[in-house]
Amino acid sequence: MIKEVKEGLLINIRVSPNASKNEIIISDDMIKLKITTQPVEGKANKAVIEFLSKQLKVPKSNFEIAKGQTSKDKTILIKLNNPDKVTEIKNFFDKN
Repeated sequence: MIKEVKEGLLINIRVSPNASKNEIIISDDMIKLKITTQPVEGKANKAVIEFLSKQLKVPKSNFEIAKGQTSKDKTILIKLNNPDKVTEIKNFFDKN
């Protein structure tokens, strides 16, 4: 689900658009992100980055969809150079 790389963190998520509310659901083997936005013209991808940015307190410019631009299954790269922030984000996903 989460892998530390030279640039920061890679996070594998499954996006469910058209949800009733934005939320993160974490199970043993998957991070699922429910987004209220429709998957039209990249709007859901933008909403995913905005939501994760707000939840993780990381600037939107640090996020990149590394894989899965048009898929529900996405790999998100969070560019980080602060080891404390890397640990904080890992802990965030462990607690939720």
